[in-house]
Amino acid sequence: MTAERFEVIVVGSGAGGGVVAGELAERGRNVLLLEAGGHYTAADFTRWESRAGHDFWWPLRFAFPAGESNLGPVVLIGGRCVGGSTVINTKVALRASQRELDKWHAATGVGLNREDLDPYYERVERYLGVRERTDDWDLKPCVQTAKRGFEAVGANLEPTRAYTDHNCFQCGSCLQGCPTNAGKSTMNTYIHNNWRAGHLTLRPRCTVQRALIEDGEATGVEYIDATGQTKQVHADATVVACGSLSTPLLLKRSHVPNPNVGRHLGLHPAQFVFGLFDEPQDAHMVAPITSHCFDFAADADGGFAVEAVTVQDPIGFTVSLCDENGPMWGQPLVDAANLYRRWVGLLNMSNDDNNASATLDDEGNERFTADFQPVELDRINAAREFSTRVLEAAGASRILWSGLATTHMQGSCRMGADPATSVVDPDCQSHEIKRLYVGDSSLHARTLSVNPSLTIMALAARLAEHLDSGAGGQLEAPRSEQLVA
Repeated sequence: MTAERFEVIVVGSGAGGGVVAGELAERGRNVLLLEAGGHYTAADFTRWESRAGHDFWWPLRFAFPAGESNLGPVVLIGGRCVGGSTVINTKVALRASQRELDKWHAATGVGLNREDLDPYYERVERYLGVRERTDDWDLKPCVQTAKRGFEAVGANLEPTRAYTDHNCFQCGSCLQGCPTNAGKSTMNTYIHNNWRAGHLTLRPRCTVQRALIEDGEATGVEYIDATGQTKQVHADATVVACGSLSTPLLLKRSHVPNPNVGRHLGLHPAQFVFGLFDEPQDAHMVAPITSHCFDFAADADGGFAVEAVTVQDPIGFTVSLCDENGPMWGQPLVDAANLYRRWVGLLNMSNDDNNASATLDDEGNERFTADFQPVELDRINAAREFSTRVLEAAGASRILWSGLATTHMQGSCRMGADPATSVVDPDCQSHEIKRLYVGDSSLHARTLSVNPSLTIMALAARLAEHLDSGAGGQLEAPRSEQLVA
């Protein structure tokens, strides 16, 4: 064993951990950032789908139904690389509504309002250059086809906001990493800006086994490094930010004694619906999410959102393609794949009520369970029916769809006022273990109806500010005050 010491250790480099580490390093703090995946840059992002799935993504995980369900397992997708899922997502940047924050308050008593979060949203948006894609969202035939369908059913389709700059040429390779650095992941912004300047220690391919806990305080972590050696490193504060699937499992391996760890997991289940058109649409050569419809986002209005347009690359498109007979295979699947350029996809995201869970079995293996209730199933079905109507109104001659998948896992270590209903307090510190913080989507008390990455980043910026202020007594006075003194 070897031991080092930092002011802050951050585990995970995605939307949460990358922002926490970058913000603290920028303030002069001595930060170690540990990432289980490799360190890849734009030169590695060549839209080689199978390689990206192997190198940049976590091996696919599944949330299996808790009871009888004709939906099958939910595919859980996440990034496993420096920058985490921000490297392989579509960079959609949307703020949570007050309606959704009210649901958080009802669930755990956390009293966050939009006026509390807006300064952090604004900070992140400035840093990443978030823009509304009004100038380039409908350049491609597939988007114009989708617009026609939404207009025909009386629904609003609007350009989305995203953390992409004008180097985006709509090549469609977001899920395999951005080859032009137009997509602003935490890797090519918060992390690189501070790592290259020498303010941040970054260690990829390091798998954290547990947080080190002594007398009710976190003192650091134990991890296996890139060479296979087990090491321990110590810090004044430890931030666990390895995603809503891995964060609760790390806390469980660390024996954090809170029964809510791993409970209340929200999946924000997503489903593709594809329409076949007579002319090539080339929906694979467009920003994967150019626009959206939130007419039905509130639970009372239907409880789902629709993003347009999209089609997965060929492997992803074919492996989960379904028709009225179930999963497709054989010649019908070959025939559908041969018409690849003529499909237009809509992506439905349905509100769920955080009934999923993440746990470890008796052998220490991870296990994820989806327990959709009837109201949640109704939302999923309503979303598919609506997207089918849109595509048919646009002129689609055939409709296919995918199984359920998600990249928006949230809520397995909820933030709240009461340890009986939450895992961490409103400052993101464990109720039971001092100096141990959570800094990712696990904090969300309820699943958002919008893409969660901007909210994850805003909460991470808030956490970094709290830690640097010394308000919790975990760190010394802010570095700027120390320098003045």
